[in-house]
Amino acid sequence: MAPYASDDNTTAGEADEQGSGRRKAARYVVPVTVMGVAAATIGLVPALADSGDPDLPKITAQQLIEKIGKSDVQQLSGTVKISTDLGLPDLGGLESSLMSGAASPDEDGSSADPTAKLTQLASGTHTLRVAADGPDRQKLSLLENAAEYSIVHNGKDVWGYDSKSNEVYHGTAPESPEHEKRQPPATPKDFAEEALKAVDDTTSVTVDGTAQVAGRDAYKLLIKPKQSGSTVGAVTVAVDAKTGMPLKFTLTPAAGGAAVVDAGFTQVSFAKPAASTFDFTPPKGAKVTEEKDVPADVPADVPGKADRAPERAPKSGKDLGKDHDGHEGPDGMKTIGEGWSTIATFDTGGEGMPSGEAGGDLGGFVNSLGDKVTGKFGSGTVFSTRLVNALMTDDGKVYVGMVTKDALVKAANAAN
Repeated sequence: MAPYASDDNTTAGEADEQGSGRRKAARYVVPVTVMGVAAATIGLVPALADSGDPDLPKITAQQLIEKIGKSDVQQLSGTVKISTDLGLPDLGGLESSLMSGAASPDEDGSSADPTAKLTQLASGTHTLRVAADGPDRQKLSLLENAAEYSIVHNGKDVWGYDSKSNEVYHGTAPESPEHEKRQPPATPKDFAEEALKAVDDTTSVTVDGTAQVAGRDAYKLLIKPKQSGSTVGAVTVAVDAKTGMPLKFTLTPAAGGAAVVDAGFTQVSFAKPAASTFDFTPPKGAKVTEEKDVPADVPADVPGKADRAPERAPKSGKDLGKDHDGHEGPDGMKTIGEGWSTIATFDTGGEGMPSGEAGGDLGGFVNSLGDKVTGKFGSGTVFSTRLVNALMTDDGKVYVGMVTKDALVKAANAAN
């Protein structure tokens, strides 16, 4: 994307420095797999405190972005609430599998494998406990009604434990910095860093006042697309005034209504967690699955799987294509447009999904999930969520992006 540009006239050099700072801060992210769509899938969390907005020194958007980039919080513990409202149809477990590309527990042999377990974060409301002590020790626990699932990274070891099934997954932490950049987001900080990657001259960035989050004073950074056609309305990031760490992230759709994506700390401490927090020994009688025993065709974006299939995990949105001018990228994928209106397109090399009477029962099911559209390109079906839309033409071409249905049809028409 183009260098960062906002109402504060940020320069390209300043943007590079910010990116360096964000990459530095990203090293301390708890490695988990949430999902593979767009980089944005969290929902509504408790509203900002009603105790009144704090009176903080004035700050520009440029200064606030620099503050985020320079943030180097290595030690913390706290509770994060995440809920997702993509507006997907109720398809049971199929929904999470489609969103993550993950194999089922039966396929990879362990319900404790992060690939399968943490796809639960793709929908509904969830509570997470997080802790970190530098780049080598992190812990994330997903609290369920009568059980808990935890990922513990301690040195070279990564453990996943599902208390409900009493199953353990054991892998090794990746040493590649490139793999660390591929880790999907799970905390407000992670999501904020992903959103800031999309900031360019197609984006408006301003400071939208102050707030309190988890008892801490924060500035609110407001990010909005300047372009028409995007399904993204706005992104708001509450940034801790003292440490510069994002405390809350909210993504609202252009169509209005409840947030599609929002995650926030309800409690946070920047004190050093006890060393015992990161200790893990498989409980007696637990089934332990070693990483080396997992089939090689499982998705790559989980700890310890980077070396098996790195080509299946794009490092960033730009990896969907060489650039935003329609030049061909990996696996024949191209991109059309720029910024928030970027559309990824590829050819499946065959016929589209069965639909209508010719598709029989399967065709009827497909029609129930999407909307039939026609144009210069022919005909096809648009599958929609509140954020990401995809058009599959009857001749097997796919157009997908965080754009409206009309924008997809326009792109398909222009390509024919």
